[in-house]
Amino acid sequence: MFSRQHLKILLIGNSGVGKSALMNQYVNNRFSNHYRATIGADFLTKELRVDDELVTVQIWDTAGTERFQSLGAALYRGTDCCLLVFDVTSPSSFQALDTWQKEFLVQADPADPERFPFVVIANKMDIEERQVSPRQAQDWCKTCNAEYFETSAKEALNVEAAFLAAIREALKHHQDPEQQSDVDAVTLTTENRNDQHTEKCDC
Repeated sequence: MFSRQHLKILLIGNSGVGKSALMNQYVNNRFSNHYRATIGADFLTKELRVDDELVTVQIWDTAGTERFQSLGAALYRGTDCCLLVFDVTSPSSFQALDTWQKEFLVQADPADPERFPFVVIANKMDIEERQVSPRQAQDWCKTCNAEYFETSAKEALNVEAAFLAAIREALKHHQDPEQQSDVDAVTLTTENRNDQHTEKCDC
């Protein structure tokens, strides 16, 4: 008999780093070069089995522009794990991780900020003009005790591994009563969110 967990995972980072592409590659095994900029927020749902638990995970993709940051408090709260995404060809997107991480902790207001789980994704590894070194990224990850993955949404490189790591961290966070915030999460709705994907993953 399997228990079922409902998780919320959030993707944040500068506009254009590939958050929508990562989400769609993981949930739908699909990549496009023609994603439109996310307006506000969007989400997809995926069901899978992790160890002895059935998991329904809601993955939120956020706009990486300042004019949508007013959504932060409502959108960020209730998150079980946060994926911080940058583009390995864009030093500015890497430098912005610190701001995104701090902004998330302010808006989400987790019960124990120092233990909140983050996973860092260095995306666009398929492009040769890399400008952020692995050492730079790994050193930064140590500052927030985050797991680190280098991915290519286009080539599906390490995408599943990164999301599975986030889901595992989310499960630990979700099941730890000391991590739960006293503030109820605000549920946001978006149109045309009928895409669902079910997968059995004995991992």
